[in-house]
Amino acid sequence: SLDPYKPIASYKEPLKVQVIALQWKWLFIYPEQNIASVNRLVLPVDRPVEFTITSDAPMNSFWIPQLAGQIYAMAGMSTKLHVNATSVGEYRGMSSNLSGAGFADMTFVADARIERDFAMWVDKTSSNEKLPVLDQRAYDKLAKPASSGVVLYRLDDTALYDNVIMKYMSHEDHVTTSHDLPASEAM
Repeated sequence: SLDPYKPIASYKEPLKVQVIALQWKWLFIYPEQNIASVNRLVLPVDRPVEFTITSDAPMNSFWIPQLAGQIYAMAGMSTKLHVNATSVGEYRGMSSNLSGAGFADMTFVADARIERDFAMWVDKTSSNEKLPVLDQRAYDKLAKPASSGVVLYRLDDTALYDNVIMKYMSHEDHVTTSHDLPASEAM
């Protein structure tokens, strides 16, 4: 029952959040809502959340002690964690894997809100034309080692998470599927 890969039973569809550990900050991507945030995770209460977690930096560990156990974040790997916040509140999130300068301050707030307030936050964030756009160019700047406060983005590239995973795969490790082959070779 404590398997982090096991989805939480619910009649509600889980919120999908992609998590990327960077030097010295956390990036949260909400691909279905077309938004992203740095060092602030906003969640709906009483709705399962499915985290997909990786690192684009040294190995790290994603941890929200009041909501779930820690899960390692490793470059080139994707792990899962399922949580369900049952109470409104702000929960401390952190890196539990101190691996050098800056990592001790790698914290974030997990802000659990009622569903209506979460939906309002999503609408306000996704429609805010003054927010920066997170695309590959903006991500490359963000991924450089530096501390950061909370930053919100409108998401322009829903493939960012997959791109981070794939950049650590060597050509030999990449499995070619039929849709990767020219039509003449796929038959």
